[in-house]
Amino acid sequence: MAPGLRRAFALGNIVPQFAAQNDALSRAICAFDHGWPSHVDAVMPDGWLLGARADGGVRLRVKDYARFSRVLRVELPAADDVAAKFHAFLTAQLGKPYDFESIAAFAVGRNWQKPDSWFCSELVAAALQAAGWFAHPLATATNRITPSDLLLVLSAFVAIGTGQ
Repeated sequence: MAPGLRRAFALGNIVPQFAAQNDALSRAICAFDHGWPSHVDAVMPDGWLLGARADGGVRLRVKDYARFSRVLRVELPAADDVAAKFHAFLTAQLGKPYDFESIAAFAVGRNWQKPDSWFCSELVAAALQAAGWFAHPLATATNRITPSDLLLVLSAFVAIGTGQ
């Protein structure tokens, strides 16, 4: 466990954190995505956030690493083994680069499941799929999974609050 951080959630929980910042890049992602979140991290059992960002790829970050203007944590119920698989998948992705092609995928085709680099919401969606959290694999007909796409998919399974 990271110094100064207490266990925020039980292992049996999976918690994606949707967020937006008040900057030009975040606003551009929201505009192309037609929704409010511009980023998604996974809250790890020790409270750290694991996600993919342009400023370092897939890394662990402290909970207040950015000045988010809006945050929404979605608690997904999961059996302990499913949550363990989710967190193990994410941990195995540490150090992989950010998928800059994914930004272009807002306009052109690309396989969102390509495992050599990640965009934030695609990383979390792939971890949910690898853990078996979804009853069926997500459709592969789509070329991307944006933050708003992932939030919409999850809203079919759990009640979603409005965030801050």
